[in-house]
Amino acid sequence: MSKKMLEGKVALVTGSGGGIGRAIALVMAENGAQVVVNDLGGAVDGSGKDETKAQQVASEINSKHGQGTAIANGDSVADWDAAQRMVKAAVDTFGKIDIVVNNAGILRDGIFHRMTPEEFDAVCKVHLYGAFYTSRAAIPFFRAQESGAFVHMTSTSGLIGSVGQVNYAAAKLGIAGLSRAIAGDAARYKVRSNCIGPHAFSRMIETVPGQSEAQMAERAAKTRPDQVAQLAAFLSSDSAADITGQIFGARGNEIYLYSQPRPIRTIQRGDGWSVETLAQTIPGAWKNSFTPLERTRDVYPYDAI
Repeated sequence: MSKKMLEGKVALVTGSGGGIGRAIALVMAENGAQVVVNDLGGAVDGSGKDETKAQQVASEINSKHGQGTAIANGDSVADWDAAQRMVKAAVDTFGKIDIVVNNAGILRDGIFHRMTPEEFDAVCKVHLYGAFYTSRAAIPFFRAQESGAFVHMTSTSGLIGSVGQVNYAAAKLGIAGLSRAIAGDAARYKVRSNCIGPHAFSRMIETVPGQSEAQMAERAAKTRPDQVAQLAAFLSSDSAADITGQIFGARGNEIYLYSQPRPIRTIQRGDGWSVETLAQTIPGAWKNSFTPLERTRDVYPYDAI
């Protein structure tokens, strides 16, 4: 029997009690990994707690792949000490940790002029701080063993644009920067860090207004979480040993690679610039090079395949 892609690996998958996270945990186990299934079990806005969600997924994995393949963890990624406990649970139970998938998330959407500090802070704490906390908890182990893979979930809301999601977009674009910086700092230890911007039907997508039941059903059929999970598992495997600091996308059966910010135009003036000379030059010279104020659906106007 050939060796499975993640055989011998130990993975922590946050927010894996349902949706994309559950799919990732299942695919990790299918490919030979032992898994810490983390999920606070709260509502989409982060309220409440239900530890049975993580337990159900861990039980599902164990029933299919053998007892001891997965354990459940109900801690919150938004808590520094809780993140330390997640990683400790992996090491105490399975002897090590090789993979951290930062998938946990919440939504508190609202138009910018009505968004409260509490709404902004709550979303950033789960997404951006959560990714930092769990990654920071794991990096000492990754450094010591000179191997490890981080996979972070970013979003087109931050990479491209969205309406009514200032908090979510800021956190998700921040995750792209966090991942890139981790990749640079940890490369000497053979530790990798990459992002995925997923298009997949989940409970978060269900909250987006203006969608009929038929539209949601069609989207669910075309943007399956398991396709995102396959990409996450690949990026966690030794086959991706030379891939780090990148941003990928998964949409239906499509996998794509995002560009990252680099200068696209330059202009120089020997005696320097003033407000007046900038006004005389920039609007006309660069008008056709400015990035349009687009939303995700403007960039991806076609159906997923």
